[in-house]
Amino acid sequence: MDINIITFLFLLMGFCCLSFAADKNTYIVHMARHHIPATFGDDHIDWFQSSLKSANGQGDVIIGILDTGVWPESKSFDDTGMGPVPSAWNGACETGTNFTASSCNRKLIGARFFANGYEATLGPIDQSKENRSPRDDDGHGTHTSTTTGGSVVSGANLLGYATGSARGMAPRARVAVYKVCWVGGCFSSDILAAMEKAITDNVNVLSLSLGGGTADYYRDSVAIGAFAAMEKGILVSCSAGNAGPTSYSLSNLSPWITTVGAGTLDRDFPAYVSLGNGKNYSGVSLYRGPSLPNKMLPFVYAGNASNSTSGALCMPGTLIPEMVKGKIVLCDRGVNARVQKGSVVKEAGGAGMVLTNTAANGEELVADAHLLPASTVGQKSGDEIRKYVISDSNPTATILFEGTKLGIQPSPVVASFSSRGPNTITPEILKPDMLAPGVNILAGWTGAVGPTGLADDSRRVEFNIISGTSMSCPHVSGLAALLKAAHPDWSPAAIKSALMTTAYTAYKNGKIIQDLATGKPSTPFDHGAGHVDPVSALNPGLVYDITADDYSDFLCALNYTAAQIQLVTKRNTTCDSSKTYRVGDLNYPSFAVVVPSDSSHKSGSTTVVKHTRTLTNVGPASSTYKVSTSSDSNSVQISVVPETLTFSQVNEKKSFTVTFTAGQMPVSSNVFGRIEWSDGKHIVGSPVAVSW
Repeated sequence: MDINIITFLFLLMGFCCLSFAADKNTYIVHMARHHIPATFGDDHIDWFQSSLKSANGQGDVIIGILDTGVWPESKSFDDTGMGPVPSAWNGACETGTNFTASSCNRKLIGARFFANGYEATLGPIDQSKENRSPRDDDGHGTHTSTTTGGSVVSGANLLGYATGSARGMAPRARVAVYKVCWVGGCFSSDILAAMEKAITDNVNVLSLSLGGGTADYYRDSVAIGAFAAMEKGILVSCSAGNAGPTSYSLSNLSPWITTVGAGTLDRDFPAYVSLGNGKNYSGVSLYRGPSLPNKMLPFVYAGNASNSTSGALCMPGTLIPEMVKGKIVLCDRGVNARVQKGSVVKEAGGAGMVLTNTAANGEELVADAHLLPASTVGQKSGDEIRKYVISDSNPTATILFEGTKLGIQPSPVVASFSSRGPNTITPEILKPDMLAPGVNILAGWTGAVGPTGLADDSRRVEFNIISGTSMSCPHVSGLAALLKAAHPDWSPAAIKSALMTTAYTAYKNGKIIQDLATGKPSTPFDHGAGHVDPVSALNPGLVYDITADDYSDFLCALNYTAAQIQLVTKRNTTCDSSKTYRVGDLNYPSFAVVVPSDSSHKSGSTTVVKHTRTLTNVGPASSTYKVSTSSDSNSVQISVVPETLTFSQVNEKKSFTVTFTAGQMPVSSNVFGRIEWSDGKHIVGSPVAVSW
């Protein structure tokens, strides 16, 4: 095995902790809300539950989660009503510090920990700071595992926010946890070891809310482990990353991985900032505690209450207590954690905090359970507030907390932090694959730390609300488990295809899903195939299936050497020198076309690129599909041959060829479009991205 992959350090893809709530009025069903049949009126919960009842009843699907471990006492791991552990399960509940075999049950059926790579690099785990066992000392792992497969828990909430019934996406699925992340990080050798063990344990889905930059697939430990999982019929779902809105910022890029970006829910936690000049600004907060005095308080900008050049950031030890005591402090976002800034203000004697986004975060609002009264506002509001507090001779302010608000529109929107394409390793593979909820998500939490994760946070909660693609990934992992339960013979590629081709890209009013970073319509480089639609995914009509041999051909198309390919495939794979391999012919459910740069500036010249695909009928035995295409620019013409596909039996395969005719490069350098096949009942949609 290539030693170079062992020392890579991976990062968790959550900003703190965000999960999913199946509240009586919202969330899980909201994802497919635009397709509610008329017979259900506007009651999306009833529609969702009736549609998934059959899939929800199957309890033999096992989801493996690689993360920071698990807090087994969480109510989300209640196994009431669950049958015996599936006979195919080969896993174990490993013992360790504060963790025994009895910590597992019929819901949490397995728990292991992997630390050899970590300890070889950083030395023995300090058991005074963390448990050398599957026990979760961080919260991230408990959050992701309960998001994907947590049992139903009524009355769930965080400090009174988002009250309702919490449930994982696949609440009847079994959960197996593999702890690979420690205080010092997640090491690729431990991740790969855990993936290999999960495969032999016989999990059906693997969920990895972590990532660490990009590398060629033969040097990417997650890609290598995921290939082995795919060969065994295991779908691997990974976070896209939190490096958005910068282009080319994605992690987990291999085509056999399902790469998930983050979108918002229709729920918010408003906290208004009221200034002495009579102006009010909307922000968000999850603060719950002693209220501010019922009056306006003195207001100060942190940059003017510090002797440090970075004083505006409210870094530890930078505020002058005499200048902030009893005041509300305005802090700039960046560098240190948002919740730590509040802790710094509190320690210096401040009464409250207004946290303002800067250009890096724009208008994205992520709520936090601050240790003092605090609200986060967007960049535009923050700039106005900063101008007021600096220029006014006697600035004052207060914060008004409004609790939980539902029905926020537009929703979903692409989170600003969600990493974006194009794909830096293989531009011909469109990434991310899809969006799922990843902002302000409610899920289970550890009992080891408070909701902020700070050492001085003595609060303990059963559920927490956090954000990140770490939260969107387990949503898709859970959906994959539901699809596996409903269609046990489907391959990982078929499940992924069903999720992608049924995803939606527009609201009910026909407008494209908005990008929060720009306020403009998002593109396939932001949302991939679109936002997941769980009910439609159960019955996609057609799927784009891919075998392990197809992926091997893909690696040949990348001109990898035999040794490099074997690092990925673990088998004696060689490329046929008489065969022509083309990256664009991988049977992927989306289309990314790269126009050679030498043809982009020639006036009147055109470039023709052809991609071949094969569709498998998983719907009615007899059906006829017709194709439609669209392009947002005349610079690219899209044609499909044949234009009609007729199927006469289930699992029958039909192929087609798409011709992309690209003219002169447009100003934006990118053209986006769509290819859809429809039989009048199903719509099998694929995004198109053409780049020069």
